[in-house]
Amino acid sequence: MENHDKAQLLSFLKTLPPVEFCCVYGSFLHPNNPGSAKSTMVDCILGVSNPRQWHSENLTLNNDHYSSWMVLLGGARLITDVADELGVGVHFNPFVSWNDKMFKYGVVRMQDLVQDILNWERFYLSGRLQKPVHVLLDNLDIANVNSVNLRAAMSAALLLLPSKFTEEELYAKICSLSYMGDLRMLFAEDRNKVKKIVQGQFELFRLMYKPFIEEYETKELLRRCLSGNTRPIISQVELFRKL
Repeated sequence: MENHDKAQLLSFLKTLPPVEFCCVYGSFLHPNNPGSAKSTMVDCILGVSNPRQWHSENLTLNNDHYSSWMVLLGGARLITDVADELGVGVHFNPFVSWNDKMFKYGVVRMQDLVQDILNWERFYLSGRLQKPVHVLLDNLDIANVNSVNLRAAMSAALLLLPSKFTEEELYAKICSLSYMGDLRMLFAEDRNKVKKIVQGQFELFRLMYKPFIEEYETKELLRRCLSGNTRPIISQVELFRKL
């Protein structure tokens, strides 16, 4: 992320009540197609200790960020209850205009964020964090906790892949985990979305998952061999496939 963009995002955070965690994701940060323009929408996930209290404070500071019917019918209590009971534990405020930029930020309870990362309870935030993001603020070392999520995602992808595959196919399978069962992929979403994400962010995926590939190679569970392609072919040891 460019320093100018980072400074702007940190300035935006100062207009909100304090948060424990913030990451930026989406095509504003990493355009899916090389050479394509950045998205005008900045997508953020904010982790807070007490969502009801946080929303109550934010309603005082930024009432216009919220849907008017939620504010009138129940305020912070309704906002939090809808996210917890009907949603995936995240309340999103989209189309927030600030300093000539458009923001969409989702607010989640830190405990719920950690549980989803560790146990895939809702597989929404954990799926998001299996793909490249930029962490702006991390008071509870979520980046370290997320290593459990990345290892689990890679293990799941290996079980779904054939005995031989490329790095790109591995990252595509990991990326597709969070879209499995998503009806939008059948109708509204671009069916080549996963491929575009991986091709546009290949080096970032490699940076995230290289330690696990090397670990499995050391344990002789995976082997990499050069072929006629520019990228090596990865083979799964048969014993690992049977585990």
